[in-house]
Amino acid sequence: MKLQQAKKGQVKLRIGLSGASGFGKTYSALLLAYGITNDWRKIAVIDTENGSANLYAELGNYNTVALHSPYAPERYIEAIELCEKAQIEVVVIDSITHEWSGTGGCLQIHEQLGGRFQDWAKVTPRHQAFIDKILQSNCHIITTVRRKIDYSLDVNSNGKSKVIKHGTKEITREGFEYELTVNFELVNDKHLAVASKDRTGLFMNKPEFIISSGTGKLLKKWCDSDTTIENIFSEINQCLTVEGLRHIYTKYPNLQEAIKEKVLERKQEIESSNSEILDNNKIVESIKPSNNGVSS
Repeated sequence: MKLQQAKKGQVKLRIGLSGASGFGKTYSALLLAYGITNDWRKIAVIDTENGSANLYAELGNYNTVALHSPYAPERYIEAIELCEKAQIEVVVIDSITHEWSGTGGCLQIHEQLGGRFQDWAKVTPRHQAFIDKILQSNCHIITTVRRKIDYSLDVNSNGKSKVIKHGTKEITREGFEYELTVNFELVNDKHLAVASKDRTGLFMNKPEFIISSGTGKLLKKWCDSDTTIENIFSEINQCLTVEGLRHIYTKYPNLQEAIKEKVLERKQEIESSNSEILDNNKIVESIKPSNNGVSS
């Protein structure tokens, strides 16, 4: 046990992708994975979706692990450990829904034990071991999760009605989202995504977008950045303009509370310095010689 300076480079990404069936979870997860590692051979998909990961084999020579029922938590753990031993860099678990509600998953295990409230005392530790394995793995991990489907009737600009499919609640145990670095929700079958949780500050409150390998590169760059508060403070101290301070403040959205006071302090120093320069210039102007060489 020892104290050491925190560095993001020591952290592995935990990314969630949720959406209704047909919204592009597997495809988006593969593009994210490639953006993170830039090597298809270092990617593995734990496939619980009846071989759906093989549908995108033209993307590159990534690996797959077929996981069939029963979908007990221990079998997911075994699959993750298999990937770790093979020195895989990015593991895509497609999907974690089966661990919760699939054949042999937690809900069925609970039912087989009797379905009583006290029976969760036996199920919850097994589910938690699965969550802990995701969090403690030395791989970057991307999880996909199904959302319950709802439908609405929308009318377009031409007055024609169209049935729209929506994803609603995630089908896994409540609270999993809080464990993630970023959680993307795919909102329609056009693969458009929004961030419902974001510790990086890169995607939160941004317009809908299509996930690509570039999204994975952005996340990897954020993860590898070892920027510390001390380094940011040094950057602030060296800044000479208020506009520059504004740029620094917006560059670190997840650290704004920590640096706000320092930014305001430096802003005051810059404005005070500019005021002094302005006063000195006025003094110089007042003592300049007139055109005939006689001082005013």
